[in-house]
Amino acid sequence: MKILVLAGTGEARALIQGLVEAGHSVVASLSGATRMPKQLGCETRIGGFGGDAGFVAWLAAHPVDMIIDATHPFAHRISNRTFKICAEKGLPYLQILRQEWTTSGADNWVFIDKPEDAADHISVDDVVFLATGRQTLQSFARVKANWLYCRQIDPPDGEFPFEKGEYIIGRPPFSQEDEVALFKKLGVSCLVVKNAGGQASRTKLDAARALGIRVLMINRPVQPAGLKVETVSVALDWVAKHADH
Repeated sequence: MKILVLAGTGEARALIQGLVEAGHSVVASLSGATRMPKQLGCETRIGGFGGDAGFVAWLAAHPVDMIIDATHPFAHRISNRTFKICAEKGLPYLQILRQEWTTSGADNWVFIDKPEDAADHISVDDVVFLATGRQTLQSFARVKANWLYCRQIDPPDGEFPFEKGEYIIGRPPFSQEDEVALFKKLGVSCLVVKNAGGQASRTKLDAARALGIRVLMINRPVQPAGLKVETVSVALDWVAKHADH
């Protein structure tokens, strides 16, 4: 079968490996947010499709048997568009959506709906660590009076946009020990994260718990109404059942 995988996550890499090993023809699509992404072991396209019309045109020129959405939980615009177009075309669609992070009594979390809301929960003395990616940095303009650290994978294109702050460059995964050491070194008192879920990227939350750091947790956006699974293994089983029909 010819399968389009909307990639960009660890689940996408594992899924593609399983699909290729099962003998399927896979095309991976990356948004281009990371300049030098890891090789995926299949045909890969990088960059946006050009909106609804561009995606429809691409599908017409590159027919596939199904689409598996293994994008980040906050890539909701891509997910909702893909589900809508798949429904219109009768094309099988599956979303791999990992479980959200949940808090325990030992955590100090405040849930917010969007990055702009963070300013309402940050005090004047806070040193803020943004683990939300460079694309959201401008959303924190209201907290630019604080010292902000913004972690991103790629080196920055220019100077830090606010007077107080700097970029921290690093490629995940990060161990809990590394995160604890980094937060201590920087004097972090407030951590801002998106509720992406997943074990690999939870270490920053475990570090925050160990250090008593307050966490501003950005709730997930609304996801499409399509079929969802939480793990790669279940997704591979779903593909296998479709292939048998």
